[in-house]
Amino acid sequence: MFKAPMIKGRVSIVIPHWNAKPLLHTCLTALRNQTYSDIEIIVADNASTDGSQAYIREYFPEVIIEQLPTNRGFTGACNAGIRVSSGEYIALLNNDTEVEPTWVAELVSAFERHPEAGFLASKMLLFDQRDHFHTAGDYYRVDGRPGNRGVWQKDIGQYNQEEYVFSACGGSSIYRRTMLEQIGLLDDDFFFSCEDLDLAWRAQFAGYKCLYVPTAIVYHQLSASGGGVTASFYDGRNSLFLLMKDYPTALWRKYWRYILKAQWQETSAAIKAWRGKAARATLRGKLSAIRYMPKMLAKRRQVQRNWQVTLDYIESILTPIEADL
Repeated sequence: MFKAPMIKGRVSIVIPHWNAKPLLHTCLTALRNQTYSDIEIIVADNASTDGSQAYIREYFPEVIIEQLPTNRGFTGACNAGIRVSSGEYIALLNNDTEVEPTWVAELVSAFERHPEAGFLASKMLLFDQRDHFHTAGDYYRVDGRPGNRGVWQKDIGQYNQEEYVFSACGGSSIYRRTMLEQIGLLDDDFFFSCEDLDLAWRAQFAGYKCLYVPTAIVYHQLSASGGGVTASFYDGRNSLFLLMKDYPTALWRKYWRYILKAQWQETSAAIKAWRGKAARATLRGKLSAIRYMPKMLAKRRQVQRNWQVTLDYIESILTPIEADL
């Protein structure tokens, strides 16, 4: 289990990074300009070869570089950064983002007002269309399909209220250190994609709630540091990991027809579009998940033993199939 070092500051911000030096100026400058000053910034570098480390040392000397010897993906970089962090609260932030000056202050305020919340979701808007959503917190449907609330919608105030959601997007999330000490860090087998949802399942089972904070605003250059074929592979694989590892057995019995239908729709759509690289990557990802099934089922036994809430509560935080999001 993850164990905290001596706490030195209030908020640690961990930024996973790999060969994306042009993104660093915008991201790190926004963090330097935060109105809340009790923070430490950690760039967890996945063995970049583009001069990122030298750039950070020259222009942002206050930033801590946690240097990894190889590319360990989003999960490996985040976990490495978390392990050397010292904050009471630990934020994960994509390197292709720009946060508002009050981002950290709003998150800390929300934690102080909501002791029942173990993690928080930011209001994530598109970098180039700042009146359109990337996510207002993440949901998980009863048929096993995850998603971003409000994705691509124009912001007309429909998500301006604080409310509980299933999960926080890992590109702009923040967690209580005490929660991570109890439930563990990101699952390295996920590598990239859906790892935040896996963490959310474990947190929800342990009784921690996720609060969406609309005043904590982040602008995201969508897919600037990832996406395409790589994302399609891991999305296809890791969505099955969630069903193998986390989805409750009783709800499997109740919704199995809907789950299988959703998987068939995704698979058949990829087969129909098999000439496209992304579609083929999705299919490879789903096939790859089968190889991991014994490992995921072994993890499942541990996860499902750690419930501190009722099945009715878990079902209540899942999104109905017909919900309009």
